[in-house]
Amino acid sequence: MEKSITKNKKLRVHSIETLGTHEGPGIRFVVFTQGCNFRCLYCHNPDTFAMRGGIEMSISEIVKKGDEMKPYFSQGGGITVTGGEPLLQAEAVLELIKQAHKKKINVAVDTNGSVRSAPARRVYEEADLILLDVKHWDEEKHRQLTGQGNKAVKETLLNREATGKPMWVRHVLVPGYTDHEKDLEALGRGLANYKTMKRLEILPYHSLGAYKYEKLGLKYEFAHVASPTEKQIANAKKILEKYLKNVIIR
Repeated sequence: MEKSITKNKKLRVHSIETLGTHEGPGIRFVVFTQGCNFRCLYCHNPDTFAMRGGIEMSISEIVKKGDEMKPYFSQGGGITVTGGEPLLQAEAVLELIKQAHKKKINVAVDTNGSVRSAPARRVYEEADLILLDVKHWDEEKHRQLTGQGNKAVKETLLNREATGKPMWVRHVLVPGYTDHEKDLEALGRGLANYKTMKRLEILPYHSLGAYKYEKLGLKYEFAHVASPTEKQIANAKKILEKYLKNVIIR
């Protein structure tokens, strides 16, 4: 079981974006949490890795700031909690959902789906929308990319499906790593029967966060990898659309 780093209903926050448009529907108040249990080789936010960085904010303070943004929450907007991996602080995220719902604020949670603690499972049940990052459908290739296997991620897919509530799946398209036809076919087949999955978002890989690794004294393992071409992106979309109705390039 994952240990929570949260005490006294506080969330350790890396940063906040007040007018986010990429982390769920509508305009979002986006809370980036500190700490991650994955080490994705292409991660563009390595500054969120450490569990003890960022600042502690009370849940009531975060929800108050979100509530002040409510006039901008058009087209289903609300609060999104992302990371890092927010469910390393699942108790605090659950409390945030409860307080936000009292203010009639929609809450989306962007997660890698690997945390299987009891509070995390409650979050999977209570969040209005789960944005689930599926890094790779193949167990071993997932481990090579992230440092961990994907059994827990697939269990989270099943658990969210059982709630009947919506989820979006996200998949980073990395040339030479996640764009092989066989792997995309497996991903499409694996996701095809999830009725609550409302869209699959293809996120083309980019190296915009590479400079952060140098700043942190870390080696950027994907310095040799180029962003996918328009042709590679279109090909991935075509393969996935054989199995899924709503494939979005983001």
